[in-house]
Amino acid sequence: MMSPSSSVWHTPPAWMKCWNCWQVVSNPILPSPHGEGLGEGKASPQPSRVKTLMKVNTMKALHFGAGNIGRGFIGKLLADAGIQLTFADVNQVVLDALNARHSYQVHVVGETEQVDTVSGVNAVSSIGDDVVDLIAQVDLVTTAVGPVVLERIAPAIAKGLVKRKEQGNESPLNIIACENMVRGTTQLKGHVMNALPEDAKAWVEEHVGFVDSAVDRIVPPSASATNDPLEVTVETFSEWIVDKTQFKGALPNIPGMELTDNLMAFVERKLFTLNTGHAITAYLGKLAGHQTIRDAILDEKIRAVVKGAMEESGAVLIKRYGFDADKHAAYIQKILGRFENPYLKDDVERVGRQPLRKLSAGDRLIKPLLGTLEYSLPHKNLIQGIAGAMHFRSEDDPQAQELAALIADKGPQAALAQISGLDANSEVVSEAVTAYKAMQ
Repeated sequence: MMSPSSSVWHTPPAWMKCWNCWQVVSNPILPSPHGEGLGEGKASPQPSRVKTLMKVNTMKALHFGAGNIGRGFIGKLLADAGIQLTFADVNQVVLDALNARHSYQVHVVGETEQVDTVSGVNAVSSIGDDVVDLIAQVDLVTTAVGPVVLERIAPAIAKGLVKRKEQGNESPLNIIACENMVRGTTQLKGHVMNALPEDAKAWVEEHVGFVDSAVDRIVPPSASATNDPLEVTVETFSEWIVDKTQFKGALPNIPGMELTDNLMAFVERKLFTLNTGHAITAYLGKLAGHQTIRDAILDEKIRAVVKGAMEESGAVLIKRYGFDADKHAAYIQKILGRFENPYLKDDVERVGRQPLRKLSAGDRLIKPLLGTLEYSLPHKNLIQGIAGAMHFRSEDDPQAQELAALIADKGPQAALAQISGLDANSEVVSEAVTAYKAMQ
């Protein structure tokens, strides 16, 4: 749940925001991206025999997005690894503070709280010549700007790649979009290629790796009592899983970055479990009058539905990818514990925003439901979550207002079918409408 205090571009309209992110350092109880936790019949990925590991203390990195996510998650991992890190952003207050101090504090909260200092960092404007010059020089470019903003930073990246080519820098460059979306780097690559001149495209394909990732860390809105523009709070848990098959050159050895050749399994694990459970907690919590995610998940009735929904979506993952059932059950328990974190004051209304997106066919509620239909599995708790989402109302969220208007105009059956792509006459839509009416 990420709510950056700044982004590379000005904050988009509320309907375009995608900051309610749970962004994927390994945890011993979770199925591993290296293959542990995969069931029989699923070959565990083998370590690369071709690419060696790059020493990170020789690396230079540019990170787009100096907001809470950038500073508290990806930027922290890179700086902690000894990588020479520069942030790019448009928030001048943050840029000035970073360049004055070259350090900032991160509050890491779990069962206990600790304060880490991230040091040795610099910052540049993301809309000036400096960022273009850096792209021509660095070994790694990462982003945490939100899906909508990727297209906006692509022209600067393209200019930097052209300059890199003109300078004859043929050392490998890898670009990783660390966003709450599926194959975000692949989408960023499309925007960059569109912005490149034709005579540079083949060179970029040869020398630049566009590496997809799955990211997960709770970074709530800042509530610093010090009014420090750089101070940020994050949960202890984090995951950053990257597709090792897409790198150019040596694989980086960055603590907290997990390499896999089975990325989609972990993208869907996060979407179907963490994002699904988080959204349902928010929607049912708001209906029950709870203020925060912690309050909601401590409500036993809500907890039972949330846990049940994650188990239903988990059954799909086990069928589809062969995850070990016991280890996936432990992963679910870990997520429930994260929802209970007393240090993270996450408002259910903020988490529930953008219900139209969250009820769409490829997102956290409908996609796992479709999986249960594919494998003929139970889905009664997922249905409860979908019904709860249909009830979501917020004066601050245009999508919530549009949802309410759509239901008022078309009725819940036709409205859900239009939003989700489900057949209006299907049994599953009928089940959702029945559950929706029972909540009124």
